[in-house]
Parts: sequence; C-alpha cells; structure tokens
Amino acid sequence: MILNAVFERFIKTSPVTVMTRSLLEYALSVEALDKLFAERAERQYQKELLFSSLVDLMGLVVCRIQPSVCAAYQAMQDDLPVTLAAVYEKLDKTEPNVAAGLVNYTASRLSPVIRELGGQLPPLLPGYRIRIIDGNHLAATDRRLAVLRESKAGPLPGQALVVLEPDLMLATHMIPCEDAHAQERSLFGQVLLLVTVGDLWIADRNFCTVGFLCGIIQAGGFFIIRQHGNFPIASSEELRPCGRCSTGDVFEQNVTFLNENGATVKLRRIVVRLDKPTQDGDVEIALLTNVSEKDASAVQVADLYLERWTIEGVFLTLTQIMDGEIPSLGYPGAALFAFAVALVSYNIASVVRAALRSTFGHEKVEKEVSWYYIANEVRVNYGGMDVALDEETWVPFQSMSASELATRLKEYASNVRLSAFKRHPRGKKKPATRRTKYANKTHVSTARLLARAGHKT
Repeated sequence: MILNAVFERFIKTSPVTVMTRSLLEYALSVEALDKLFAERAERQYQKELLFSSLVDLMGLVVCRIQPSVCAAYQAMQDDLPVTLAAVYEKLDKTEPNVAAGLVNYTASRLSPVIRELGGQLPPLLPGYRIRIIDGNHLAATDRRLAVLRESKAGPLPGQALVVLEPDLMLATHMIPCEDAHAQERSLFGQVLLLVTVGDLWIADRNFCTVGFLCGIIQAGGFFIIRQHGNFPIASSEELRPCGRCSTGDVFEQNVTFLNENGATVKLRRIVVRLDKPTQDGDVEIALLTNVSEKDASAVQVADLYLERWTIEGVFLTLTQIMDGEIPSLGYPGAALFAFAVALVSYNIASVVRAALRSTFGHEKVEKEVSWYYIANEVRVNYGGMDVALDEETWVPFQSMSASELATRLKEYASNVRLSAFKRHPRGKKKPATRRTKYANKTHVSTARLLARAGHKT
C-alpha cells in the first residue's frame, strides 16, 4: 500500500518521468536486450557483465543523469559484478552491428505504441511512407588513446547514417561505420536493403548516385533527392514555371539518365531559384524525383525536400540536450554505441511527446512543448524515483501489449502540466557588436562600467 501510494504520488507530480521509465522497461527489458546481443554479436560474449547492464549504464550518461561513465559505474556498482576497467573494455569492443540492432529493435517495439496512442504527426504525403536519411560524423574525441596523444588533428571515432520516419518521429535504423574517413556511399548497399515498396526517401545530394537511385526504383520505392553536380543527366526538356514554394520560385522539367546497364530512366527535375542563397552560396537547387505529378506537384516536392532538415534537428537534440557524442570515448565501438543509446533515448522521448499530442492536441504540443524541459524533468526526478520505488513496480510494463501501454501513457499524460515545459523561442538575432573599447586591457570591472553608464546598484 505504501509503495502504491508513492507511485501514485510520482504519477501526479512527475508524470513525464513515470512515462519515460515505463517506456524504458517496455522497450529495453533485460531478456530482450541480452537475446539481441546473442543474435548480433560475432566476437564478443557475455559473462559477468550483461549487455543489458551496459545499456542501462550508458543510458544514464547520454541522458545526463550521470556526468560520466565512471560516475554511472559508481552509481550502479552494487549491480555490476565487474571492475570499471572491465566496463570500459566491454564498451570499447562493442560491435557496430550490435549498436545498429539496438536502434532497430527499440524502434520496432515503440512504433506500435505511437499508433495505438494516435500520436502520429499528419502525413507529409498521403499514400507514401516517408523516410529521411542523413549522415552524422561523430565529433572529435579526447586524445586518451596512446595512438592519439601525438596527433595534432582531431581524432574522429566514426560516423553513422540514420533513417528517420517523420510521421512517427522515430529513428528507425542506424548504419554505423567505424572509419570516419570512409565515404557515405560505401554504406549505400546497406541502405538499399531497407527500401520497401511505397517508401519515399528524402536525402541530400551526397545520396545522388546512379546506383542508389536505381536501387530505390528496383525495390519499388520513390525518392526526392537533391541533384549532385556530377550526376550524369543524359537529356532534358525546357524548364517550365510552376509557382512558388516557401523558399523561392519553382520550375520543372523532364530529364533522363542512363542506369548501370545503359537503359534510359525518366525522372522529374525540380529547380528552386532561391530568394536567399544557401550557406554555400548556391542561388538555386535542383531536386530529382520519380514521384508522379498526380501525387505531388513541383511545389509540393520542393516543400517536401525541406523536411530533410527535420533529421538535422534530431542530431542537434542528440548533442545539445542529450550527450550522444562523449569526448572521453575514443574507441569507435564505444563512441558508436553511445550514439546508438542516444538514438534510443530520443525515440523514448518521441513516444512521450506522442502521448502528449494524443492528450493535448498536435499543434499545441509541437508549438509549445520544449525537448529541453522534458529532458530536464526526467534528469531531476529519475534518481529520486529510482530510490523511492522498488524494481518490482516496473516489471508489469515489460510484458504489456502496445495497446495496454498506450492506455497507461494517456492516463499519465492527463496529469502533465504543459506550462512547465513551455518553449521560449528567442527573438531575431541581433548583429554582433564590434568590440573596440579597452582593447589594451586584459579585463575590466563590470561594476565600474555599470556605474559610469548611470546604473544604480
């Protein structure tokens, strides 16, 4: 009775934290994670330190509940029958295939929950399954490894391609690569294995190759991809004006290119003459697509391409709000594993937002609710809730159906006070002031400057 009363208290006072923990239990049960490791691992093995324990530990770090791997280890030491050195060794040798499997498994587990909640975002193009793909090079790490200590250049621990489904706002797949200097194109074969009939892939010009476009077409998929300057157009018709999109004037033409067997392939080419040049100085961009004009006009195609920036927002969340790129993890396996756990954490937060959308409405949540304040709420309350509630409290969530969990999440979401998570968008950025005063001084006294300006203290 006392335990139930404490649980009810947390549901009333911090429902977002309860929702997060419930989803973690549902998506990351010990049995499921250790089974995933057994199926995916090729070189590593489990003995005293289980893969599920490693995920729990890294989750504390990437969500900034603990400031470092060492701090997380000390917090969990009673449940970890190994030394800190053994934990680091396990992290360092984590295989990329295991990290990729973790992201894929949890996304497949969580997507039915969002659908049961009715928390999907409005479809960008009805009748198509939109999939946005982009690459992310992990930031340079500290030079803790012996091979890095004499290196002046920044050591990059790897890269990953990430697939986002914007209707669900879930990162469904991660394709990791330990070599940060490898071309993204070397990973396209793995991407094409994911293409299914009716997919619509949106990507930047790095993905504009003959092989990649033909692979999508052969799999029954569609694409909107920015044209690379080296892409070989075989023939083209005259450009015809089609109106305006949100960034400029839109034109369209029919073009052809030759596939790898020399056969002609017809495409639509959409040109946007921009109102403002891009950061690279481009005054127009060209998009290639095989979506029919009946399903999407040239203006719609141009606006759909802008949705590609959604995945850039995901990467920003992983680095600014979470800690998906940890400088102390120099080994590629450890760095990519941390990034995978950050993607899983992002997906958990996406389901929380879906529950809020189903309760308070799509527009209100998307316009007013901040990712930062949701993450901060969990950081502040998670540790205390973990101490106050016994592990047995969470066991039922591991075996719930998606429908049962969705019902519970809606119940918890009804207790959320949205004003506690209100966004505060900054105003228009002011131009930087030229600093010309006191150039010959090392520092100045703020109090004296305020006094000279007439401010009262």
